[in-house]
Amino acid sequence: MNTLIYWFRQDLRLADNPAFTQACDQAHLLLPVYCASPQTSTPWGFPRKGPHCQSIESAAVNALANQLTAKGSALLQMEGDPVEQLIALARRLGVEKIVCERIAAPEEEAQVEALRADGLQVEDHWQSSLLTLDSLPMHVEQLPDVFSSFRRSVEKARTPSRTVLDAPAALPELPDGITAQPTPCIKSPDLDPRSAFPYQKPAFDGSEQSALQHLHQYFDRQLANSYKATRNNLSAVDDSTKFSPWLALGSLSAPQIDQALKAFEAEHGANDSTYWIYFELLWRDYFRLLHLKYGRLLYRASGLKGGSEPGHNPQGFARWCRGETGEALIDAGMRELAATGYLSNRMRQIVASYLIFDLKGDWRAGAAWFEAQLVDYDVYSNQGNWLYIAGYGTDPRGGRRFNTAKQADEHDADGAYRRLWA
Repeated sequence: MNTLIYWFRQDLRLADNPAFTQACDQAHLLLPVYCASPQTSTPWGFPRKGPHCQSIESAAVNALANQLTAKGSALLQMEGDPVEQLIALARRLGVEKIVCERIAAPEEEAQVEALRADGLQVEDHWQSSLLTLDSLPMHVEQLPDVFSSFRRSVEKARTPSRTVLDAPAALPELPDGITAQPTPCIKSPDLDPRSAFPYQKPAFDGSEQSALQHLHQYFDRQLANSYKATRNNLSAVDDSTKFSPWLALGSLSAPQIDQALKAFEAEHGANDSTYWIYFELLWRDYFRLLHLKYGRLLYRASGLKGGSEPGHNPQGFARWCRGETGEALIDAGMRELAATGYLSNRMRQIVASYLIFDLKGDWRAGAAWFEAQLVDYDVYSNQGNWLYIAGYGTDPRGGRRFNTAKQADEHDADGAYRRLWA
C-alpha cells in the first residue's frame, strides 16, 4: 500500500489545490496533516503571532478539518516544530514521502531541507501564484528588477493564468489507527464594529466556503466596476476586494479570483477597475518570484542593496506600535491594526513610511509587527512591500517616503478616519 502524508501549509483548501490533488492521485492511503508552530518571540520583544491571526487561522484550519471529515477523511492537527512532528509521525506510520506546497521563504525552505536531510522524500509543488513558472516569458533568474518591466513582458506575451482545478471527487482512505480529534477554535478577540474585515463574523471567517461565497458576491454586486476608484479609501468593507486574508491562508487561490474576474468581464465588459484587480494579482506574483530569484538576500538588513544596516529607534517604534506617535493619521492606522488585525493598503504604506523615514526605525521591526498583527499576513508580500518602501528592494526610486499631511489631505480630507480611530 502506498501511504503518503499531505502537509497543509498555507493552502487551506480542497479546490484548486494542485499539490493536494497530486497526493490524492498518488496515494492508496493518505493522511492530511496540519502542524501549528509553537509561539515564539521576535527579536523586537513581542510574540510573533498575535491573537487576530491566531484566531482566523484556527477557524480556517478547523473548517478544513470539517471538509475532510465530510469527505470520509480527516485532518490530523498537531502542534510543535513541524519538522520534529512530521519526522516522528512518518516513522510511526512507516511513511517515506510527504507532499506539500512549496513556500520559497527561508524558514519554510529550511523545514523542507531538514525533512529531506532525515531521509524523507518531500514532493513540494509551486502553486500559490497566478502564473505558472513554465508559462512565464522569462526564466526566474532573468526576472526584471522593476515590476513594470515584468508586467509589460507578461502582458505582451499574453501569459495565461494557471487553470483552476476542481476539488478531488473522492479522497484516499486514512491509514489504520489514525483518529483525528477535533481541535477547538481559539477564542477570537471581541469584534470591533469599526472593522473593515470583521473576521469574527461567519461571512469573513477565513474558511474556503466563506472565501468562495465572498468571491461570488463581490462580482455579483458588480463591485469590481468601482475598485480602482475606491481601493485607496481607508475604512469600508466594500472599498477593496478583501480577498487578501483568504489568499494568505490559502483558502482561496489567485487563479480562482482571475477566473471569476474573466467571467465578470465577459458578461459586463472590462474597464480600468477590472484591469486593476488583475494588476494587483501580478504584483502579488512578482513578490513571490523575487523570492525564487533572490531567496535569503531579501532577508538581509540591507536587503538587495547591500551595504550599511538601517538604524533603529526603539522608543519611537514602541510609540508607533501603540498608536501614540502624536501624528493623528498614523495613530489612527496603528490603532485600527491593533484592534482589528486589518489595515487598508494605503494606510499600510503611510504608516510604514512614517516608521522608516520619520521615526528612523528599522524596517525589519515594522515588518515583524505586521506579521504579528495582520489577518492577511503573507510572507512574500509583507517582505517585498517593506523592502520596497524602505528602498532596500526593487523600487527604482530607492524608497517611498510619504508626506503624512499630504496623505491626510488626499485620503481623509474630512478627518472621518482620524475621528473614527481617535
